[in-house]
Amino acid sequence: MTDEDFLSRLADCSLPIETFDHRGHVRAAYLVLCDAECFGEALARMRRLITAYAASIGKAGLYHETITVAFMALINQRRRESGGALSWAAFADANPDLFDKDILTGRYDTSVLKSDLARQVFVLPG
Repeated sequence: MTDEDFLSRLADCSLPIETFDHRGHVRAAYLVLCDAECFGEALARMRRLITAYAASIGKAGLYHETITVAFMALINQRRRESGGALSWAAFADANPDLFDKDILTGRYDTSVLKSDLARQVFVLPG
């Protein structure tokens, strides 16, 4: 599936559930960041995409603000460090650690990530 098709199907909520696993979230974040003029714009779009998709599959409460912002920031940093011109496949190959769901546990206490507060608002690591 092309990058354009992937984002289009995510936006219209027709993306197969198995395609929007953790790797799919990272792919979407990367593509949204590539399309956006700034981080804030990308984050707002990603939030809309995830919440709409989750609602379409009956999991409206699934969105997690802290995890989304933290992953978006990591992906954005890596994208900028690489010059920002890599294809999705090249970016994925260069950053395999981003596909480890537990990458944030080195930055966050598990109890913080499991908290209702972290689901609702971005909580700084500490």
